[in-house]
Amino acid sequence: MSKRSALAARTLSRFGELEWYGLSAESNPVHGYLQVPLMKWRFKARSERTAQLIRESVRASSTQVEWTLDTSRRNWVLLPSRVSNEARGLANPAFSKALELIITQDQEFCRRALADFERIISDLREVSIPEI
Repeated sequence: MSKRSALAARTLSRFGELEWYGLSAESNPVHGYLQVPLMKWRFKARSERTAQLIRESVRASSTQVEWTLDTSRRNWVLLPSRVSNEARGLANPAFSKALELIITQDQEFCRRALADFERIISDLREVSIPEI
């Protein structure tokens, strides 16, 4: 696990116990392309309050691109909104193709999104989590 991935997982763990976690936010080992940061995870216990805390922190982060937190499925997903918009939704079978096109054709976007991701994780580390 990369440093970025480990830090993001530790940060999410502040909000609840992680059951599953994955992050695509490095460079492609074959082609060297920067990847679009795409973080997926599942808490052992889902909570709308937790989703709202994370959503508000992401929204308040000073980012260069717009971000989406999708909590509608079993696994929550944080990604740049452009990816979902161009794919016309996370469930669309063309999602991976839209992601691939952005990665191969717009490395500047990937660079900005990676910088944003670092900021979002930093901001999430600072969120005050109220006691239940």
